[in-house]
Amino acid sequence: MDVSTLLDCNGLLALWRHMAATVGSGRTDWCELNEHGEMVTNPRPSARRQIALTDVYCDITGQIGHLAAMSVAVTTPSFGIRVPDVVWMPCERWESFDRDEPVPFVPDLCVEVLLDSDRAQDIGRRVNAYLEGGAREVMVVGQHGQVEIWGTTGRRRASIFGVTLSLDPMYFEEIGVSSVLSVRCSTGR
Repeated sequence: MDVSTLLDCNGLLALWRHMAATVGSGRTDWCELNEHGEMVTNPRPSARRQIALTDVYCDITGQIGHLAAMSVAVTTPSFGIRVPDVVWMPCERWESFDRDEPVPFVPDLCVEVLLDSDRAQDIGRRVNAYLEGGAREVMVVGQHGQVEIWGTTGRRRASIFGVTLSLDPMYFEEIGVSSVLSVRCSTGR
């Protein structure tokens, strides 16, 4: 990858505005721009994934305040304009930019829910880009509902924001009935 072809924040924002005008109002929710300014289209989330995203949003707003949002475009320094599933940041950061545009920086907390998503293939790059862009924490909810928490020093055991996600297992893929049964049998039941 030729580093000289990476676009800066202003170049990405200009392309985003052009894309929004071309694609049409309200349809950019499913689009991102990679670090070279190329449009990346994401499939619409299934109803199951939308419910899981809403649960994550509700958990965050209930625990650290209502300053969270779903599917907000953010500008990363190395991965283009991306759309995390849920973001949170303090009020003063929300007031520092035009909220009709992509956030010109990465919010304090970003969450990616991999359920019904093809983002698993680039989740490592997403996590790193969010952290490089100023996120203090990134949460990744896996296909089976497992939660990983990442900070600038690596994986964490708990959220620095005190967030605990309570995800309903009915929305996530089961690992397998046979593996669950063998675990239950080994506990003496």
